[in-house]
Amino acid sequence: MADERVQRRLAAILAADVVGYSRLIEADEEGTRARLRLLHAELIDPRIEADGGRIVKMMGDGILVEFPSAVDAVRNALAVQNEMRRHNESAAENNKIEFRVGINVGDVIVEGDDIHGDGVNVAARLEGMCKPGEILVSGTVYDHAAGKLAASFEDLGEQTVKNIAKPVRIYRMRRQSAATATAAATVEPLPLPDKPSIAVLPFDTMTDDREIEYLADGLVEDVITLLARLPGFFVIARNSSFTYKGQQHDIRDVGRELGVRYVIEGSVRPMGKSLRITVQLVDAATGNHLWAERFDRAADDIYEIQDDVTTGIVTRLEPELTRAELEQIKRRPVADLDAWAYFQEANGILSLKGWHEETFAEAADLYRKANALDPNFAASHARLSLVQALGHMVGYVSQPDEAFAEAELALQLDSRGSDVLGFAGCALSDLGHVTRGIELLERAIESDPSNAQAWAALGAAYMVSKRLDEGVEKLAHGIRISPRDNRRAVWRGLLAMGLGR
Repeated sequence: MADERVQRRLAAILAADVVGYSRLIEADEEGTRARLRLLHAELIDPRIEADGGRIVKMMGDGILVEFPSAVDAVRNALAVQNEMRRHNESAAENNKIEFRVGINVGDVIVEGDDIHGDGVNVAARLEGMCKPGEILVSGTVYDHAAGKLAASFEDLGEQTVKNIAKPVRIYRMRRQSAATATAAATVEPLPLPDKPSIAVLPFDTMTDDREIEYLADGLVEDVITLLARLPGFFVIARNSSFTYKGQQHDIRDVGRELGVRYVIEGSVRPMGKSLRITVQLVDAATGNHLWAERFDRAADDIYEIQDDVTTGIVTRLEPELTRAELEQIKRRPVADLDAWAYFQEANGILSLKGWHEETFAEAADLYRKANALDPNFAASHARLSLVQALGHMVGYVSQPDEAFAEAELALQLDSRGSDVLGFAGCALSDLGHVTRGIELLERAIESDPSNAQAWAALGAAYMVSKRLDEGVEKLAHGIRISPRDNRRAVWRGLLAMGLGR
């Protein structure tokens, strides 16, 4: 008997699942299943049918769908994800259901109602790499769908995907509604500086590994600091750059919001015992990629990786940067990653929840825990000094002794770091040591001209010293280099006071 021929066809494949499904089930099994069934009945299944799709199979919280074209698959994913965002706005935090979606166009093997093969596997791998609410598509989907829908595609470059022989070009996408496009076009962009202007966005990690996330954040911070040291660059401060962390964005919108011509973006991804770090330089006016580089490194020492990759990035952007400048800016490794975790958690509390009595106390406690684990963690001592100094100024902290002691200890441990100089200088200035505070803040800016906190604190200190014009100038510059900073309301209030005198 002749061998049966394997049936194949080209198909657009969508793979999706619920983020954190096990956690939702553990918290409320019956309620989660009921909500998911309702979403399928009222939103997902009718939308699939309307877009010409066919549900191949459902696997608990997952679904595999075949569409006749890439455009249909993308249209479906965008519609469902947008509807889910609206749905979750009114849902309690522990009841939110979020999907992640991967889409690929490829050859599939047909067995009855089921389909198999690399075309399916790539879609499933992309779905597994998504963050909550995201849609990742392959290069073949981009080739078919780009320009045919009101959507933007962000090129994440070629990446190795598990059990797939060839690297897959991956794009992150989102819908751009007519209202959004019109609003973006009508927002008055910040004027471009008279020198090359650049923002370094937080790198994607594509993993839940805390250590890799810290590495990615450290890379971004070091690149910002290095670029800011170059007199030929205008660099956006860290606090404004990091407002884009974990968000989908259009590079052209970022350029308008921050008032820059160029944007650096990248990713850090584990590959067995190695790490793959990709970096791209993008023209924010057009969205075109101007330069890209990939770094593969062994994962044994994250601080060595951080130094190597930072040096590689910056020397490619500015070949004249000297080795001495690179060595001067390298950060001292934190002895204990748990200390770094407490430090970052405290910073996040102040950034997200604001500066008031409860957050001051919460952040101070976390900085103390970091310092207990790593007594030589200068940046943590410096930030604790400022939290306590500000708390004393507004009456939350009765005695300034800890603020003084922490500032002095931070400066003993690190007399060159811009972060340490800036926070300790601000703390001492707020506690009445204005002359010394000004000297430290000026050194902080010399070390890192993108330190918006130091610029703003220096402006305030100048105003206290009756140097109003200089104070206004410094404050205005601090606001310009960090236009999305969570402290901008306070800074603008100080600026208004200075202009009104």
